[in-house]
Amino acid sequence: MRDVAVVSFAQSTSVRNNAVQNEVEILMPVIQKAVADSGIPSKEIGFTCSGSADYLAGQPFAFVYGLEAIGAWPPVRESHVEADGAWALYEAWVLLQEGVIDSALVYGFGKSSPGQVRDVLTRQLDPYYLAPLWPDAISLAALQARALLESTDHTEREMAEVAARSRRDAKANPNAQVTGDFDAEQILADPYIVSPLRKHDCAPISDGAAAVVLAAGDLARKVSNRPAWIRGIDHRIEPHYPGVRDLTRSPSTRKAAEVAGALEGEIDVAELYAPFTHQELILRDALGLAKPNGTKINPSGGALAANPIMAAGLIRIGEAATRISNGEANRALAHATSGPCLQQNLICVLEGE
Repeated sequence: MRDVAVVSFAQSTSVRNNAVQNEVEILMPVIQKAVADSGIPSKEIGFTCSGSADYLAGQPFAFVYGLEAIGAWPPVRESHVEADGAWALYEAWVLLQEGVIDSALVYGFGKSSPGQVRDVLTRQLDPYYLAPLWPDAISLAALQARALLESTDHTEREMAEVAARSRRDAKANPNAQVTGDFDAEQILADPYIVSPLRKHDCAPISDGAAAVVLAAGDLARKVSNRPAWIRGIDHRIEPHYPGVRDLTRSPSTRKAAEVAGALEGEIDVAELYAPFTHQELILRDALGLAKPNGTKINPSGGALAANPIMAAGLIRIGEAATRISNGEANRALAHATSGPCLQQNLICVLEGE
């Protein structure tokens, strides 16, 4: 396998409603910073890949609109995934493995504020049986949370503790949207949105963007004092229809972690894309992180502090890579998810040298 590393990462500050900037205007400074920090001239970057969703943008081929953020000249070799930018990074990593390019720019962006994102996400469901019923994303997650509480030892207090820790840790993240000091008692006193989920159990609605530059081998060592090497990456999918899955487990996360090599050593930092508190509990069970073992979970605050859809998974990789590059960690795990109730899961293992 060819050595490929994250050599720079940039993100916008997530906000509830960025009414003064469109997607391109949010994205442009993020891409410019990621490219500038990489030390690789933009005209020498061999490939560009983006992640976005037409349903969020409210128009077809929204990624073409997003391309304006990198400029029309010179021509670039480009691709796009209708998914989170983490999957765009996966595509770029595969192309780097072929050896025809030495660097790639990856970005993801999304504005959730213009519509009702919990309803927009119903478009992920099968179009014949579930989508016509419009079961919104929070209601589906609540069904999953209820199943978890009824069939395991997990409790609503554990979920509240996840929320309190995430918002507390996010105080050190200048790009976080929701931060603060809360305790489990305060959270448990709040009313349900959809039982058993309260407001703090759900990720905020966010507008934002993120970008990463990847480089291979000697180029990565030349432009970065401490590249965050991708030592393993894998993506697994579970059945589309939630009714045929055990929603209290995440076997696809477990399998992706096994293939990526995440279970073969200690993890200093794990950035998990869990937009609901109970989903962090499911992911920790799948990854063997249920009990404290020295792994720091979501020191950025995770998706519960900021959730720009189509960028939040890429941000998990960027946050983990940053902690490798600045020396805070030697080995990190980043996770991204897509689809209802953790249907698809991607694991990326990063290490320093």
